[in-house]
This record gives sequence, C-alpha cells and structure tokens, in this order.
Amino acid sequence: MIGIAGAGAFGTALAVAFARGGREVRLWARDGEQVRLMRETRRNDPLLPGVPLPENVSIHAEIGEIRHGQALLLAMPMQALGAALDGWRQIDDRQPLVACCKGVDLTTLRGPVAVILDRRPEAQAAILTGPSFAADIAHGLPTALTLATQGDGETLQELLSTPTLRLYRTDDVIGAELGGALKNVIAIAAGTVIGAGLGDSARAALMTRGYAEMVRLAEALGARAETLAGLSGFGDLVLTCTSAQSRNFRFGHALGKGEAFDPKVTVEGVATARAVVKLAQGMRIEMPVTAMVNALALGHIALNDAIGQLMSRPLKQE
Repeated sequence: MIGIAGAGAFGTALAVAFARGGREVRLWARDGEQVRLMRETRRNDPLLPGVPLPENVSIHAEIGEIRHGQALLLAMPMQALGAALDGWRQIDDRQPLVACCKGVDLTTLRGPVAVILDRRPEAQAAILTGPSFAADIAHGLPTALTLATQGDGETLQELLSTPTLRLYRTDDVIGAELGGALKNVIAIAAGTVIGAGLGDSARAALMTRGYAEMVRLAEALGARAETLAGLSGFGDLVLTCTSAQSRNFRFGHALGKGEAFDPKVTVEGVATARAVVKLAQGMRIEMPVTAMVNALALGHIALNDAIGQLMSRPLKQE
C-alpha cells in the first residue's frame, strides 16, 4: 500500500497513476467535505477535472489510516510541511517518507528532506521531483521524475515507478531539492518577461542566466552541477518557464501585465524567492534574478526599474 498525504491536484494525480500501475493507494485529505465529495463522486473536481479515481484508491480523513504502507508521500505545499509533520504523531517512521513539494522553508532555509529529518530523524527521507504537471500524470501521459534519497533507493524506485511514470534515482538530495525549488523562481521571472511583452528572446536569456544562478547556489551548498543539468533542474526549468500550466509562470505573467492574481492559488516560487535571498545574502552569493523576483513579488520595485537593473549589470565573460 502507498499512502499519500495531500489530496491536491498533484497528490491525486499520483494516486491515480499508482493505482493504474496496480498498487493499493490510500489518499488523505484534510478537508472533511472534500473527503465526502471524493468518496461520493470518485473524482476530485475542480482540482483535477475529468479524471475518475480507480477502485483501488480509497479516500481518508484520518492521517493514521494511511500510516502503515510501503511508503508515505507528502504532497503538500513546502511551507506547510513542517507543521504537518509536527501534528502527525501517529506516523510510522519505519516507512519511507517522500516529499512531493518544491521549495525552501522560510524558517530554517532548508529543503523538504531536511525538514522531514528534523522531525523524523530515523526515517528514510526522500524527495520526488522533476518536470511534471498533475494533469499529464493523471491522464497517463509519459512523465520522468527524479527520486533523490541518501539511503538505498532501489526498492522505493521500483515501488513508485509505473508504465507511464519513470523514475531516475540519485543520492544528490540537495541538488534535486534546489533544482525543483529554484526553477519556480525563474519561472516567475520568465512569466514576467512574457507578460510584459519583452519576447521569447528575452525569456531565453532570462532562463539561461537564471539557470546559472541555480547552479551557483547549489554547488555552494554541496550539490553536484550534473544534478542541476538533469530532470530535477534543467528539465523542470524548461517545463515551467514555457507553459501556462505552471502556476509560477502564470503568477509572473500577471505581474508582467500588472494584473491581480488569484490569492487562493499556491505559488511556491514566491516564498522560495524570499528564503533564497536570505540564504544567498548570508553566503555572499549573487543571485540577481532571484532578488528581482523577490522585490517584484513584495511590491518593493516597479517592473521597469527591475528590468533596467538587470539590463545595466556589468558586462562580463559568460
């Protein structure tokens, strides 16, 4: 049995994919009304419209009902992960705990695996990350992801792989975490560029310089550059910077056009930018794109001023 804590679009999509692959899946939702509706309709509308839940997916309101599986996937926003683990005393630490979120914790300035291990030091902690949209996974479209864990990940890799969901394993947890977190920040910047009407050439330049920032910080924190060149870094960056399915890209697009964005939609890149600016300042690492995104999101700088600052940076060798 695979347990999934979090019945948002991504958690539900994973539940559907694993169930189609022949696994028993128990899906937990914190909202009792959502649990009732999903049980009655066997769908998760409007979060994942048009996707029926297979019979081997059960929906639960109590976290203890999903705790004794072969793995527990934590499919919730990064900034909610620590509090959730603090409140779940009945979680079985003998099962692998797999983060399915992307970001940097605002309080500790650390990634999801570190947050898990702070609360559950005896657990096998891992992160599942990479270029993926919930709708693609739920509809059975081919998707490849990175599974990063410092322990023996082969059993977990086999468990979580399906005919349409291919997992590649790495022991570079920090690289996988930062690739998934930082690409959300760059996706906001890419969306801003397109929303402001600056064109695809500007977006390409922004993605390239943003990727350089990602690698610079990751290497300073002990990650390997080749991890950032893989699915959890470059692959995810390309996807989220070029598709309106990305919430981070859509948020940036609204910023670029000067339009309001739905406050109910979680945009992980906003909190990540705030955390990474603090982290980079403490390490004296230059991250101008991230700093621009943070200033724009906080309303501390006008769009034209942000663009001007980036374009007026010193000319140097690439």
